Amino acid sequence: MINIVLFGKPGAGKGTQAEFLKEKYNLTHISTGDIFRYNIKNETPLGIEAKSYINRGDLVPDEVTIKMLQDEVERHTDTNGFLFDGFPRTLAQADALDAFLASKDWEVTATIALEADDEVLVQRLLERGKTSGRADDQDVEKIRNRYQEYNEKTAPLIEYYHKQNKFFPVNGIGSISEITERLSGVIANL
Repeated sequence: MINIVLFGKPGAGKGTQAEFLKEKYNLTHISTGDIFRYNIKNETPLGIEAKSYINRGDLVPDEVTIKMLQDEVERHTDTNGFLFDGFPRTLAQADALDAFLASKDWEVTATIALEADDEVLVQRLLERGKTSGRADDQDVEKIRNRYQEYNEKTAPLIEYYHKQNKFFPVNGIGSISEITERLSGVIANL
């Protein structure tokens, strides 16, 4: 079983690359954004709880996010592996993911980070914002705030996975096919 955590700042191309990787390696793509939207739309107990935090302007606590992720994994236990996109985002979430996977005799195989210069990513998001309709992709200040949040909360995970020899940086600049080839090269050598 291959379990990959895909890292990268907003605009790094995680969603685009996740589509290729899930097809090529027959992985189940687990996107926390998709999981949140599904649970909230379908008014599951976890969705209702998450929405109550969101409506107050608070961050959804790790334990709610982790439970949603665990439920999603449980729905796909017959997979060749998972591609985690947007999770973990904190050290507490990484510990919880490791413990959950260990309870199934699985583990994170690799953490792959799509790396790109902030200024390139800002331009990508502004371009995406022209068609996505996402307000957070149309405001440079909001984009930079998202990068600050990433640096503070997610970047420490680099060291966490580096210590486990599971961290692989990949140049996220180039054509989609070039980046896919780089990612595939990392996965082929696991």
